[in-house]
Amino acid sequence: MIERFIEYISSERRYSELTVRNYRRDIENFTSWFCQQRGLEAFDVTAVTAQDVSDWMIFRLDTAKLGASTMNRELSSIKSLFRFLRKKGVVQGDILKRIGSLKAPKVLPVFVPQSRMEEILEHTKEQSYERDFHSQRDSIIVSLLYGCGIRLAELLSIKVGDISGGAVKILGKGDKHRLVPLLPELMERIERYKSYCQECGIEFRSDSPLIVGSKGKPLSRSTVQRIVAQQMQQAGVQGRKSPHVLRHTFATDLLREGVDMRQIQELMGHSSLRSTQHYTHTSIAQLQEVYDKAHPHK
Repeated sequence: MIERFIEYISSERRYSELTVRNYRRDIENFTSWFCQQRGLEAFDVTAVTAQDVSDWMIFRLDTAKLGASTMNRELSSIKSLFRFLRKKGVVQGDILKRIGSLKAPKVLPVFVPQSRMEEILEHTKEQSYERDFHSQRDSIIVSLLYGCGIRLAELLSIKVGDISGGAVKILGKGDKHRLVPLLPELMERIERYKSYCQECGIEFRSDSPLIVGSKGKPLSRSTVQRIVAQQMQQAGVQGRKSPHVLRHTFATDLLREGVDMRQIQELMGHSSLRSTQHYTHTSIAQLQEVYDKAHPHK
C-alpha cells in the first residue's frame, strides 16, 4: 500500500520528484522504526496507534535533533499516508486526528542586501560576455533566479521553447503555468548563451532544457546550488547562499520599490497571498534596522 501511495502522489497529484522523495524517506523512517519497536519483519499499518506516532516523534526529536519545521513536515508525510489508506478502506477512523503540529518559530525570509546584489549582478553581466560556456551559463542561472524570482525546480524545467515574446513560461507547483516578463538585457544574454552553446556543439530544440552541462545534459539540483553559492560567496554574501535566497531577494526588492502585493504573488506563483505577505515582515525588518542605525534620538 505504501508503493500505491507513492504512485498516487507522483502520478495523480503530480508532486515534484523532490517532494515524492521526501515523502518516501519520511515514511520509510517511520516504518523502519515501528517494525524495530514491535519486533516485526514487515510493516503492518493496521497495528499503528496514535501513541506509536507520538513515540516516534519523540524519538526523532531526541536522536536526530530535528527542528519543529522539519518534524512537522515528517508528521505531515505520515498523516498524508494515513488519509490515503483511510480513503482506500485499509484503516478505519482518523487515528492521528489528535496529534498536532509542533509550534515553530516564525522565520523571516533571508535576502541579499542591495549592495551585495548589485555586485552579483555586475559580475554576471561581465560573465555573459566571456567566451566561456560555464561563465555564460552561470550568468543565466543567477540572472533568471533573481530576475524572475523562480524556484530551483522551475529553473531546471525551463525549455528553450518556453522563452518567447520577452517572457518565459514557468511550470510551477501543481503543474500551473505562469508567464514572467524578461528584461531586454536578459533576453540578449539568453540569445548569446544559446548561440555560444551551438558553437560548442550543443544542439537546442524547442523541448530541450535551457540550463545544461557542457555535454548538453540537464544539470542536477546540487550543481545549480553549488554554482549559486559560489557566485554569492564571491560577492561577499554572508549567511545562507542558495537559489531560494535569490527568490526571496527578488520579492523583497520588488516590495521595496512599491510593487503591488498581488502582482508579486502572481510573479512568484504563490497560491496564497499569505505566502507573499511574509515579505512585508522582511521589509519592516529592513526599515527597523535603518531606523535603529540612523534615528537622531536613538
